[in-house]
Amino acid sequence: MGRSRGFPCKPSLLLLLLAQLSCAQYEPWPYLPGYPEPAPPPFQAPQRAPNVPKIQLRLAGQKRKHNEGRVEVFYNGEWGTVCDDDFSIHAAHVVCRELGYVEAVSWLPSSKYGKGEGKIWLDNVHCTGKESSLAACGSNGWGVSDCKHTEDVGVVCSEKRIPGFKFDNSLINQIENMNIQVEDIRIRAILATYRKRVPVTEGYVEVKDEGTWKQICDKHWTMKNSRVVCGMFGFPGERKYNTNVYKMFASRRKQHYWPYSMDCTGNEAHISSCKLGNHLAGSGKNSSCDSGMPAVVSCIPGRAFAPSSHSGFRKAFRQEQPLVRLKGGANTGEGRVEVLKNGEWGTVCDDNWNLVSASVVCRELGFGSAKEAITGARLGQGMGPIHLNEIDCTGFEKSVTDCKFNTESQGCNHEEDAAVRCNVPAMGFQNQLRLSGGRNPYEGRVEVLAERNGTLRWGTVCSHNWGTVEAMVVCRQLGLGFASHAFQETWYWHGDVSADDVVMSGVKCSGTEMSLSHCRHDGAHVSCPRGGGRFGAGVSCSETAPDLVLNAELVEQTAYLEDRPMFLLQCALEENCLASSAHNTSLTSGYRRLLRFSSQIHNNGQSDFRPKNGRHAWVWHDCHRHYHSMEVFTHYDLLNLNGTKVAEGHKASFCLEDTECEADVQKQYECANFGEQGITVGCWDVYRHDIDCQWIDITDVPPGDYLFQVVINPNYEVAESDYSNNVMKCRSRYDGQRIWMYNCHIGGSFSEETEQKFDHFRGLTNNNVSARFLGAPAIPAPLLVGASSSPQLQLFTIPKISPALCSTPRLRWVPATQNCLYPSFPRC
Repeated sequence: MGRSRGFPCKPSLLLLLLAQLSCAQYEPWPYLPGYPEPAPPPFQAPQRAPNVPKIQLRLAGQKRKHNEGRVEVFYNGEWGTVCDDDFSIHAAHVVCRELGYVEAVSWLPSSKYGKGEGKIWLDNVHCTGKESSLAACGSNGWGVSDCKHTEDVGVVCSEKRIPGFKFDNSLINQIENMNIQVEDIRIRAILATYRKRVPVTEGYVEVKDEGTWKQICDKHWTMKNSRVVCGMFGFPGERKYNTNVYKMFASRRKQHYWPYSMDCTGNEAHISSCKLGNHLAGSGKNSSCDSGMPAVVSCIPGRAFAPSSHSGFRKAFRQEQPLVRLKGGANTGEGRVEVLKNGEWGTVCDDNWNLVSASVVCRELGFGSAKEAITGARLGQGMGPIHLNEIDCTGFEKSVTDCKFNTESQGCNHEEDAAVRCNVPAMGFQNQLRLSGGRNPYEGRVEVLAERNGTLRWGTVCSHNWGTVEAMVVCRQLGLGFASHAFQETWYWHGDVSADDVVMSGVKCSGTEMSLSHCRHDGAHVSCPRGGGRFGAGVSCSETAPDLVLNAELVEQTAYLEDRPMFLLQCALEENCLASSAHNTSLTSGYRRLLRFSSQIHNNGQSDFRPKNGRHAWVWHDCHRHYHSMEVFTHYDLLNLNGTKVAEGHKASFCLEDTECEADVQKQYECANFGEQGITVGCWDVYRHDIDCQWIDITDVPPGDYLFQVVINPNYEVAESDYSNNVMKCRSRYDGQRIWMYNCHIGGSFSEETEQKFDHFRGLTNNNVSARFLGAPAIPAPLLVGASSSPQLQLFTIPKISPALCSTPRLRWVPATQNCLYPSFPRC
């Protein structure tokens, strides 16, 4: 194709799932009445030396997650901060363990969570990591510091809490605004109707304290408390419930009450940010709730998680297009935040981005509060405008667009795109599926729990037509991220022999499903010619994925027509880069009319884009003297305004490499000397307008208005975090001698209404060229004229082309390239 650059030990899966589901208050196992819970090992707190003062710690500031923040210390009746001088990960471990977390993940200097107030209690802190309290570490002494609050230190703790951890509550009565500290929290379904439902939306609020589950007295319970609890379990809102039923139930058995109440404002993302309320009468196990009963919450699930009836009413519901969406996330309820403004989708700058603002986004989309407010484009960079900056929400807004914000995004770029991970309800989908036989928990044969003859049994999935999209659903269902590969043979993975039988076949997914069972499949009537076992479907999963996006503006700028003689198109003809009528065109006097343009393909994802096949499977093309690492890398289509294809082109990835990169990114892939192929995160690959097959043959196309479309990775051969932005569309007008490109844009960059104005049709129904255009005569014409960004303006101008793409005039024939080896492009 004429580019001619040359030749181209972890824990078990069960333990991993258990950790994900039971970690840190968010996704506890559904409560099963009467099921014995394993007792945690007794927690042995380190002994505090007599000369070490009692202190209390809390995490404060602009939090990204509930288990991170500015370190604040209560000493001598006053809250203060810690200076970052000489602070270390050992000191961070001490802080996190003192707060009940297993360990520290990292620490952050220079008031990354905002500047604190009051005294700076500790400076030049030196810890070994084994101390029982931060107060036991070496320092300059209490209140002796030469720091400012711009040096306040913060820590990030692991989400996993220490089993059986017991807080030292001896200082509670001396401290105002003490934060709530408990080991865990759950909604325990009490009424029979809610015990059977998934997800559990109503029941007692119970906290684990000193290894025991305790109820909370409802005397000081408010709807604001309920809102916070519901948000933690993935529900956007709370509602009232039937108190009489619960009073009856509470009177029949003795309760074990937690000795405190909660005092939430309602905008907290997690109860650890709420304040500790009143102390109950009595103490310890004798805490009483006179004339009260256990606090109950009743939560409203988002539409996607509502217990569904089969009445058919939901099918008739047409959901309004939201003003916010999440893109590029591996799991349900996570992704880069994008907002709709003036019909165009854009991103949010991460300045001041915190859990409160992120929770508004999550609730708006039907999830709970935010689990994490992500900064620094960690879930991939967006394209287009940056609509909002410095968002400041109260936490009670219906939409993030109702919050205060700065419309100026000066100083922001897409490397600062904000993202979220939302709390979603525990649906139990991960228990219906498993991976078996893999070398690690992220790969294996897919085995499904299905009902056969009235009993549940494990079995395999038929691998016929099994592909990347289906594998994506499996990885999402298991919480393992994106699919990196889909396998149709799994003989090298020795799964459970008792699960060899096929229990699911004909699986076809759209890619957005939360469970494989939600995809179309054959139901109880399984049909699989090759059977299961060694031919069962398999997957490998990855926490990250690439994301290819075409530069639409460059396509619009570089599009032009060329009439090229047939004798220069022999290699292109061999590789099927011309219309079928080219076979009947004279080699000596014939011409083909080509719509040419440049493609600049960016990798905006989180991992490198690599061809599906390794070098051992690349295909050699002798005429062009290069290898193809993917036979179909892009489709180029010209469609009429009712969506019928009238001309097409395609491009194989004969050389994927890093042409250019962002300033701080190093190139990794170069095709010369049979090098590795790929596109690094933050880099882009350029297919120039002057190379073979970088065109659509429009010789047989009559004048008219058309839609020009480019689709990258059209067969989903390589997994990406977002396929919707793989499509680029332009409106085009062809008068028989000239062509204009305008309104070029990436798929999903506009609202549905705006998109329809651009397209004028619903979309392509197949990938075949319409038969009506196959026999159209060739259009005699002079050489080429350039495109324009508007059909009314600059009709006879040649568009601007980036100097990096073409340094010489291109108003002449492009030379033949079949004898070129490497490493440079052919001349313009």
